[in-house]
Amino acid sequence: MSSSEATREVLWNISYGWIMYVLLAPTAVIGAYGIWKRFKSWKQGLPAEGRLDNPGKRLKYLWNHALLQRRNLRQRYAGIFHAMIFWGFITLTIATTVVMIDHDFGIPIMRGAFYLYFQSLFVDVLGLLALIGVALAGYRRWKSKPAKLVYSDEASWILIIGGIILATGFLLEGWRIVATNDPWGVWSPVGYATGALFAKFLSVETMIQLHLWCWWFHLGLVFGFLAWAPFTKMLHPLTSALNIYAANLEPIGGSLKTIDFETAESFGVNNLKQFTWKDLLDLDACTECGRCTDACPANTVGKKLSPRDIILDLRGWLQKDTTGEFSLIGSTEALQSDRLFECTSCAACVEACPVSIEQLPKIVDMRRYQVMEKAEYPETMQQAVNSMEERQHPYSGTQFSRTDWMQELDIPHASETEDAEVLVWAGCGTSLVERNQKSIRSLAQLLKKANVKFSVLGRDEKCTGDVARRIGNEFLFESLAKENIESFKKYKVKKVVTACPHCFNTFRNEYPQLGADFETIHHSEFLGGLLKSGRLKITEASERKIAFHDPCYLSRHNGITEEPRDLLQATSENSMTELPRNRQNSFCCGGGGGMSFIDEPSDKRVNHERANEILNTDADTVAVGCPFCTTMMEDGINATKGDRKIEVKVLAELLNEATTGPNEA
Repeated sequence: MSSSEATREVLWNISYGWIMYVLLAPTAVIGAYGIWKRFKSWKQGLPAEGRLDNPGKRLKYLWNHALLQRRNLRQRYAGIFHAMIFWGFITLTIATTVVMIDHDFGIPIMRGAFYLYFQSLFVDVLGLLALIGVALAGYRRWKSKPAKLVYSDEASWILIIGGIILATGFLLEGWRIVATNDPWGVWSPVGYATGALFAKFLSVETMIQLHLWCWWFHLGLVFGFLAWAPFTKMLHPLTSALNIYAANLEPIGGSLKTIDFETAESFGVNNLKQFTWKDLLDLDACTECGRCTDACPANTVGKKLSPRDIILDLRGWLQKDTTGEFSLIGSTEALQSDRLFECTSCAACVEACPVSIEQLPKIVDMRRYQVMEKAEYPETMQQAVNSMEERQHPYSGTQFSRTDWMQELDIPHASETEDAEVLVWAGCGTSLVERNQKSIRSLAQLLKKANVKFSVLGRDEKCTGDVARRIGNEFLFESLAKENIESFKKYKVKKVVTACPHCFNTFRNEYPQLGADFETIHHSEFLGGLLKSGRLKITEASERKIAFHDPCYLSRHNGITEEPRDLLQATSENSMTELPRNRQNSFCCGGGGGMSFIDEPSDKRVNHERANEILNTDADTVAVGCPFCTTMMEDGINATKGDRKIEVKVLAELLNEATTGPNEA
């Protein structure tokens, strides 16, 4: 090695370095034991299919959301300081590994340009960013104190210890640079500045002595932290990475699992062993950030539901109950059944989670137990379920039939035509609610304008089962689904256009679980295609100021956000008004998950929260693409608008007002 080649002496000023390796052994054993305990607890869960397939796609997802922290960075302040800490410690870990390879294995890689640019400059800068990140995290935890955080001594000590490890690392570097008169010291700017500062009031001999004592303190702190971490939330760098790798790669709406009713010993979940291993891994992956609860519409309006607390309470039992057989529901405040039935199934919690925890399926699993095993759930939900069992739809009080909306439209039944382009599925919320019949009529009129040959099932339609499944009656869902699938097979249906995102999601993502084989398109997608192909033409664009309320089951559950906007922009000469919470981050109308059939307290209504957000814009029209949203938004707007003139209109209604077909004058 040339005397002028950039490098440094490893273990400078340290005698008996072998003690480090002696201490490393129990550190590794204790840490490994902690990880094994967690792994053993996950193994008690049921199998989880499709969680380790497609490794290429999963590694890409891991790269984006674990290493690049993309989901974490959605929240600017917390995301940035977390990324600074994460990337800083990752870099320091790599740098330590480089030192080990060079010193312990005798492979000379800590040399030259690599040493200067990476091992000195880059590592120093990333270490400083990590230290700043710890300070920002500390300020947030101890000074600004957002309500969504979990405050514990453990979390505070993790920050304190992490900060001390980083600070002592820079002290050691600075004292070494000064004491050895390191010619390459300036390439470590933070260490160099630290050493220069101490050189103003300490002698070289004092710094050498301090370096010795601080080195052993630093080593003991690092090893102690590594041994302790697997027994704390600091295990999350490992569990979060595993959880992200095993994430659901399909649309959120398709993540509910079926039940084998012939072999299942019980229906739903009331103990840990009834969850899958991925569900249990979810619990240990939680970082307690509170983003799920912050995004939850029920929690936002003051209800007791907290997705974060559900996960943390389940984790508490996972760590306490070694048998996994303890009865969960009702065991803590967060797991009270009344809170489970406040969920709108919007999946905002799932979308918000930076580590891919799936809160919604767990809530539904526990609902299933309450519904199918205990028959204990809200009375009005029971009425909806009874109506689905008796009348194949959830609207127990309706006087309308499934064919009333078709009057004077001359629409053939699927049995009367074999060459229809599509089958139009009206759905319960559209055909059996008077206000929504106008929207399905508008859709039918648009298809006629465009000379689309279509059919319907009319009285052969049955509820898709979405409401039953989200409430928790999986048996009823499967019964309805199988009957509908048989109807589709009977009439050789290959392509379905839906008026409702809930029907769309159920057909597209959940019926294939039961053997369905047909294409499903939401009407916003289909109508957009008709516009682009020229089968529909905009002739009377309005001057409406339109704000679009993204339906959860269209945007968040299925990623369809631009097609509705393209339609709306075409119908008005004015630019669209975007709501603050839009697309995948849309705020729920409050009608999903069976909540349309709950009489909520007047001061805790999700649709009022969304209505107020809309009224804070200059929009004169709220566009929706879902019958549940139509009902909930009209109720919310009418209750809060005062003298303001603002309409709720469905996509198809607005497009119908603005278009003509190719054969029209």
